[in-house]
Amino acid sequence: MGGSCVQRRPAGRRQVLFPFLLPLFYPALCEPIRYSIPEELAKGSVVGNLAKDLGLSVLDVSARKLRVSTEKLLFNVDAESGDLLVKDRIDREQICKERRRCELQLEAVVENPLNIFHIIVVVEDINDHAPQFDKKEILLEIFESVSEGARISLDPATDPDINMNSVKDYQINPNPYFSLMVRVNSDGGKYPELTLEKLLDREEQHSHHLILTALDGGNPPRSATTRIEISVRDANDNFPVFSKDEYRISVSENLPPGSSVLQVTATDKDEGVNAEVNYYFRSTAQSTRYMFLLNEKTGMIKNNQSLDFEDIERYTMKVEARDGGGLSTQCKVIIEILDENDNRPEIIITSLSDEILEDSLPGMVVVLFKTWDKDFGGNGEVTCNIEKDIPFKIYSSSNNYYKLVTDGPLDREQTPEYNVTITATDRGIPPLSSSTTITLHITDVNDNTPIFHQASYVVHVAENNPPGASIAQVSASDPDLGPNGHVSYSIVASDLEPRALASYVSVSAQSGVVFAQRAFDHEQLRAFELTVQARDQGSPALSANVSLRVLVGDRNDNAPRVLYPALGPDGSALFDTVPRAAQPGYLVTKVVAVDADSGHNAWLSYHVLQASEPGLFSLGLRTGEVRTARALGDRDAARQRLLVAVRDGGQPPLSATATLHLVFADSLREVLPDVSDRPEPSDPQAELQFYLVVALALISVLFLLAVILAVALRLRRSPSPAAWGCFQPGLCVKSGPVVPPNYSEGTLPYSYNLCVAQTGKAEFNFLKCNELLHSTQDIVCGDSSGALIPLQGGHDLTAHPEMLTPIIFFKSYLVCKCSIIQQ
Repeated sequence: MGGSCVQRRPAGRRQVLFPFLLPLFYPALCEPIRYSIPEELAKGSVVGNLAKDLGLSVLDVSARKLRVSTEKLLFNVDAESGDLLVKDRIDREQICKERRRCELQLEAVVENPLNIFHIIVVVEDINDHAPQFDKKEILLEIFESVSEGARISLDPATDPDINMNSVKDYQINPNPYFSLMVRVNSDGGKYPELTLEKLLDREEQHSHHLILTALDGGNPPRSATTRIEISVRDANDNFPVFSKDEYRISVSENLPPGSSVLQVTATDKDEGVNAEVNYYFRSTAQSTRYMFLLNEKTGMIKNNQSLDFEDIERYTMKVEARDGGGLSTQCKVIIEILDENDNRPEIIITSLSDEILEDSLPGMVVVLFKTWDKDFGGNGEVTCNIEKDIPFKIYSSSNNYYKLVTDGPLDREQTPEYNVTITATDRGIPPLSSSTTITLHITDVNDNTPIFHQASYVVHVAENNPPGASIAQVSASDPDLGPNGHVSYSIVASDLEPRALASYVSVSAQSGVVFAQRAFDHEQLRAFELTVQARDQGSPALSANVSLRVLVGDRNDNAPRVLYPALGPDGSALFDTVPRAAQPGYLVTKVVAVDADSGHNAWLSYHVLQASEPGLFSLGLRTGEVRTARALGDRDAARQRLLVAVRDGGQPPLSATATLHLVFADSLREVLPDVSDRPEPSDPQAELQFYLVVALALISVLFLLAVILAVALRLRRSPSPAAWGCFQPGLCVKSGPVVPPNYSEGTLPYSYNLCVAQTGKAEFNFLKCNELLHSTQDIVCGDSSGALIPLQGGHDLTAHPEMLTPIIFFKSYLVCKCSIIQQ
């Protein structure tokens, strides 16, 4: 992909057909495309159809970004038609100065693929400048002794135009003394000379006035005039003579201003004033006179400004030597400027890729640039290089064009951009160099998979956690940019059932936070493992997986469960037999309990809460073994009961209780009768029913008491004494003797009469003491409470009706045993 060039011939009829055939031959010709235009062409004027001459279609103009590159943007390309248009004013005299041939070098650049075509636009001169004299008036002095045919050189007019548009002719007004001749010097320039046609006579006419007109070759021609004032002086018949007709010298462009360049000398054979010679510039461009100074007396030429070979390679001037009598002669001075390596190379970037993918292959063109050095020869030959240790290198194309291409793998994550410094060095002595730095931004591609910050995750979660709480967070990073580095998280696998997974955990796709969807139970699920995937948003997407193991920690949420002793099949408590001759340390039984918790929460300890004989048995704190602590004594009961508590090690601890029934017996026969007398174990449901019945009974008692009280009040008002017969001493039961009237024959020292009153289905029994109780006697009721009712001496029981115990019978009679304790 280098530069291409095509030759296009100058204007003529051959140009009509040539652009159509040009695309077939320009790759082989390798010559630039040539266009010829006149100067001062209007802005927007069409120079030529560049796209057509390059073999491009109209669509390719915008698609391949056809454009021109030059130092001064004088031209541009119409994106719709592909025409090369004039963009700025084109002044041949300003652009090419004094060069005869004015050519503008352009480069046409197209992309996809990159290509360069060279264009030369020849700027033709037009007659846009009129001739101009340096002076509005020319003063001449001529001695009258000058013979006929004498020639007097005049300062020519200057015209920046060239060829036909430059100065072509001079004219003067008609007069009898002078005629005008136009001469041509060696370089083709024309200058006027006055020729004396008739001898002068100062006494007859001491001065002459002429009008000099300069005409150029334009159509129509342009002109300029100046006045010539001729003063006639006395005779001076010798002309100054230069030592050389032509002076030539070469000087370095680095010559300091004010340095002596050349000295011209002329001699005159006359004497006195007529031999005094002065030197003047004649037929010299104004720019040359501005550049050099001429000493009128000595003829020394010095440079007034710094010389620059790149602007003007050679200066040509005319020096006139004039004596005091007005005679003059001229010589030619040529000053050639030698090139020095005083210009640094310039680097011009013509194309820069705005997107460099990090997966670009080696050899991809990223920058197209050219170099330019104003110097010539070896001083203008340029080589380019870049620093080492970067994945780029430079290829030389043609005509000082270079390509910067990739030379190694690119990785945006390691180096997102490169600051490439291009250094251009010429071959001068000493060499000069310049450099420019361009920044190449590397475009990201999705070439990095997400990376988790840990190789695996282990999370400890205590059971009974609140649902919806965060239990862990996984984190992965992706060094890519934009969507290529945006990571989302998901659960892709688990050792749980797929249907149950969603009810256990979920993960936030954005943050990677893992949430518990339910409360975990250590006893049901102690650990499970998830596979979490981190996936970027690139195309194609890249992903990575990580293992997340969740360990469910135990809490003390399960109380111990007693396995032994257990209830029998019928719900009754079992018993263990102990030989009567058991020695201390004898293993009686063992309390066996388990705890569904684990660890310290399942560490069980055994404690005795209640024992019939506290010192008879010992209980292992950790084993739960029940052993005899001493031998069975005579006073020890055969039946023993132990209430054992089993506590775990949690905080706070949980516990369970177990009841041990131990029977000291040497054979099973001794145990069975005793066991058969044992009351049935209480049923919680039966107890509840019992409490309900008691509550109803109390309510009924209160109601019946109210009824009895009402009946009693009514009977008290009644005149019949028979109604109170039941409460008279000696009569207990009105309907007949139900209980023997006298208990003095029994084992009790006192006798009681039982009064029974029957009303409906309920019966009220009252105990009435026949004998007085002394103060030292207490009544012990036969229930389990063993409550003592103290009695005051000298008072009858009937005097204290609150001491009467009412007993309610439902469907059956309940016997209350009362006894008198003699103290």
